[in-house]
Amino acid sequence: MSLLEVEDLTVTFAQKGERPFTAVDKVSFTVEPGQTVGLVGESGCGKSVTSLAIMGLLPKRGNRVSGSVRFAGTELLSLSDRQLRDRRGSDLAMVFQDPLTSLNPVVTIGVQVAEVLERHEGLKRKAALAKAAELLDQVGIPDPHRRVGEYPHQLSGGMRQRALIAIALACQPKLLIADEPTTALDVTIQAQILALLRQLVAGTDTALIMITHDLGVVAGLCDEVNVLYAGRVVERGERHELFAAPRHPYTNGLLASIPRLDAPRGERLHPITGSVGDNIPWSGGCAFAPRCSNEIGVCTETAPELIDTEGRLLRCHNPVALVKGEA
Repeated sequence: MSLLEVEDLTVTFAQKGERPFTAVDKVSFTVEPGQTVGLVGESGCGKSVTSLAIMGLLPKRGNRVSGSVRFAGTELLSLSDRQLRDRRGSDLAMVFQDPLTSLNPVVTIGVQVAEVLERHEGLKRKAALAKAAELLDQVGIPDPHRRVGEYPHQLSGGMRQRALIAIALACQPKLLIADEPTTALDVTIQAQILALLRQLVAGTDTALIMITHDLGVVAGLCDEVNVLYAGRVVERGERHELFAAPRHPYTNGLLASIPRLDAPRGERLHPITGSVGDNIPWSGGCAFAPRCSNEIGVCTETAPELIDTEGRLLRCHNPVALVKGEA
């Protein structure tokens, strides 16, 4: 049994007087214990909404969630708010994108880490604060015994992100979701945070879902990569195979947009034309067709199915051709 099984997860937002908008459209994937799975795509493709639906953090009004999210055999979508609160922090945890807005500005870092331990492990405040200092030290925050008494604004961006990771890992959850944890950080701190996540996940056998718009971030971290576009998975494959031979034109475009150190001097990047808003409904064809260089007639007539092609899941009528020698 997989640790997490997401099947046909669909999230639709609706406001009075407006047409319903489907942000996540029948997304399915699994996560095994100790595995790192990536959800990759541009802003607006449904990555963060998928994670919030899994965690039960979407607002109760204005949206409809359907499908199935089974964690260790338990259907999360059918749990009550109280049952979900018992799960969040202990079995499932999440590192959010912006630590400055995720942390409470008027509560010390130590108390924010300690309250997770008090809630889920029943520790008293003094013991919880001592454990909080150990956790801050574990995630690489210098002088942790002083930092437990400081407020979020007194920490750098990198240290705030490390504090969020300490909160998420306080109770050694079985599944950690990291929602673009390096977006607001410079490249040096990005590398440190990614190395920290890799080390902590490997040391605790925690499964990790890494959400990012940057394929470079998942290059050395994820075992399996899911590429999302307009709410649907358009390609899924093992990391090395997907990077070596992307088959979907969108995946190929994302990779072509990344500068390469081994590229000849002066070689131009090949960005994807248009924007995320330049799409058509999946009900009328392939959503990526208006931006796709491989578009053919059928792309604007019939939505492609997600099919298995030699171990690679692919949703495309006219995929990128394999170069001779690629697998």
